Amino acid sequence: LIILLFMSFVVKYIILGFFGILAVYFLLSYLLPKIELNRDFTETPTGIPIYICSNGVHTDVALPVKTRYMDWRDVFPPSSFRAVDTNFQYIEVGWGDKGFYLNTPTWADLKCSTAFKALFFLDSAAMHVTYDRYPPAIVPKLSYKIMISPKQYQQMVAYIQQSFNLHAGRVAVFPGKGYDVTDNFYEAKGHYSFTKTCNVWTCGALKAADLPCPLWSPFERGIIDLY
Repeated sequence: LIILLFMSFVVKYIILGFFGILAVYFLLSYLLPKIELNRDFTETPTGIPIYICSNGVHTDVALPVKTRYMDWRDVFPPSSFRAVDTNFQYIEVGWGDKGFYLNTPTWADLKCSTAFKALFFLDSAAMHVTYDRYPPAIVPKLSYKIMISPKQYQQMVAYIQQSFNLHAGRVAVFPGKGYDVTDNFYEAKGHYSFTKTCNVWTCGALKAADLPCPLWSPFERGIIDLY
C-alpha cells in the first residue's frame, strides 16, 4: 500500500510538472517573440534581394543562386538534383529534424515516435535545399522580400554554411530523399527540439544578418508578424 501511495504521488507530480513546463513554454513562445531585435533596420534599395518563406508552419530563407559574393551552384551542383538547370534563380534553405524531414513527406505520415524524438533532442538535424526557377511566389507559400546590404548578405551566407555538417569540406547529401525533383536533404549540425525548432534556426539566420527578428520564436508566426 505504501509503495502504491508513493507511486501515485510520484506520477501526480510528474504530470503536474509536465503541464507546468508546457504552460511556461507556451507563455514564453507568446511573450519572447514580442521582443524585436534590430528594430532600426532599413532596407538597402540597391542591395541583394532575399526572401523569408513560410508554409504556415515552417520557415525558410531564399537567396539568389548567384551574386558577386556567392555562387550556390558550387555548393549544390544542379546536376545533383533530378531536374535543376542553370536557369534557376533562387535557392531556399531550411533546417529541421532529420527524422521528420526524411520520413514525413506529409502530415499523414507523421508517427508518434518521430514527433517524440524531434521534441526531445533524440534525433539529429538535416538541411533542406530547394532550387526555385523564379523568385519565391506568394502561392502556395507566403514570401516576404527584403533588400539587404552586401555585408548582411555575407553574414547570412556564413550562418547558413556553418549549419551544414561537412564531409571532406563538402556538404553531405541524403541520396534520393527529396520531396520533389528540385530539392535535396543534407546532413546538418545540431539537434532539433522543442526549444530549437526550424523557426528558431530561421531567427538565427535573420539575427546573423542584423535583420528584424524575435528574441526567440519556436513558431513561424513570431517571425512572419515582423514582416
